[in-house]
Amino acid sequence: MIGDHETRRRPPLDSGAYPADPRAAAPRRRSGLNRFLGGSPAAVFVKLLFLSVLVGSVMAMLGLTPGLLFWHLYDLTRSLIDLGLDTFHDFGRWILAGAVVVVPIWFIARLMTVSRER
Repeated sequence: MIGDHETRRRPPLDSGAYPADPRAAAPRRRSGLNRFLGGSPAAVFVKLLFLSVLVGSVMAMLGLTPGLLFWHLYDLTRSLIDLGLDTFHDFGRWILAGAVVVVPIWFIARLMTVSRER
């Protein structure tokens, strides 16, 4: 009970009533390299090393090599391009086939409309 009447008592540390130490309040500036890498170079190196071993072991179990992956990606890209060009080729044929029918009908309709207007 005696402590309750003390006027110099400090509030709890987490209440925020007293300003924090100015050195602790200033955010620590990270270097450009740390910001680019997403952490310290050593930590990033260890993470990349671990992931490389993990992915390399899975690739070895599946019988894949980087060269094989490249050629599969190359073949996939070529087949998608060929498919796209074939689609445009077919689309162009559809336009021409439709135009052979639509344009003459439109032209005849225009001629009839112009002759009625006179």
